[in-house]
Amino acid sequence: MKNVVFISPNFPTNYWHFCQELKNDGVNVLGIGDQPYHELSWDQRNSLTEYYKVDSLENYDEVFRAVAFFTFKYGRIDFLESNNEYWLDQNAHLRTDFNIPGFKVEDLHRIRYKSGMKEYYRQAGIPTARWHIVDDLDGCRAFIEEVGYPVIVKPDNGVGASSTYKLENEDELLRFLADLDGSILYIMEEFIDATVNSYDAIINSRGEPIFETGNVTVCSIMDSVNYNDEAVYYILKELPEDTRRFGRAAVKSFGVTSRFVHFEFFRLNRDQHIGQKGELVALEVNMRPSGGFTPDMINFAHSTDVYKIWADMVAYDRTNIPEGEHAFCAFIGRRDEREYAYSHEDILERYDRNLRMVERMPEALSDAMGDQVYLATFSTKEGLEEFFRDCLLGK
Repeated sequence: MKNVVFISPNFPTNYWHFCQELKNDGVNVLGIGDQPYHELSWDQRNSLTEYYKVDSLENYDEVFRAVAFFTFKYGRIDFLESNNEYWLDQNAHLRTDFNIPGFKVEDLHRIRYKSGMKEYYRQAGIPTARWHIVDDLDGCRAFIEEVGYPVIVKPDNGVGASSTYKLENEDELLRFLADLDGSILYIMEEFIDATVNSYDAIINSRGEPIFETGNVTVCSIMDSVNYNDEAVYYILKELPEDTRRFGRAAVKSFGVTSRFVHFEFFRLNRDQHIGQKGELVALEVNMRPSGGFTPDMINFAHSTDVYKIWADMVAYDRTNIPEGEHAFCAFIGRRDEREYAYSHEDILERYDRNLRMVERMPEALSDAMGDQVYLATFSTKEGLEEFFRDCLLGK
């Protein structure tokens, strides 16, 4: 029987499904979290073989001792995962210290640092934006002279769109440098006028996809965080062939095995230095599922179960879960402080047949993803776009 350690099985709130499907596959599911056991939901408790509470998941020594305890009690740990970007570094250190298969400390530079990703995209034949590690005013000015304003600045090792900014002119550059936290390494990139398209896949131990899909981000996550915009994206009904080709090339170049991945590309909105309108270029790789309720959206769009497919990959390195009818699946994250032409009740009534999930976004994710969430499926692009217009229309 395989022993799998799952870090933070209670957050995000839908991640207990990964654990439940592992347990259904006959795996010992060993959870480590900082929430008291009695506060876990019945579903969360029932999805685990055993749960080890730590005072803080940030405390590596505590989490190390938890893994050591499970190793002593159950034997060698075969797999360790959180499926959460925030814990990728910690997961790699634990795999290194306990010799567990998967990405280890020596792999972090290429899978976590945006500057480190560039070379592996290049090896895959995928263009990337020109870039510069933020140093001083002279260095930044020299880079901007080459690429022009605006430029994007973000932590080289960052989570999502946190601390990501668009600098439009010299004054904004000066303010950014004046407020710069010297403990954080920033990367500066040329601005690409494009729409984010993703390649989302579950990869087996031989680096082969056993499931593939993709999504399109209508409103940028950076703007959602910085300007409190609504979050809007959707799962594609069918994955474009160029996205599939680039995604598979990146999987091979980055040496991905036994993972759920979310690779982001830019599809150019116009002809630019980097390519022609409609072409794909690299943005960044994320060695985990797309966040929040995206796994549920994928299930709705493809009439499948990616929680089960991922668990089957861990347990058997294959799956026989079929896909059913395909559709677009929309995500809208509205803001509580905004007034909309159609109220919450209006949306529920108007799209009763399309809505698949209506939820409040957990506070930890609401800055990026909105407060009130609607997931809905549509057979046509026209229906999808009408839903977006109705949900976003202001008073």
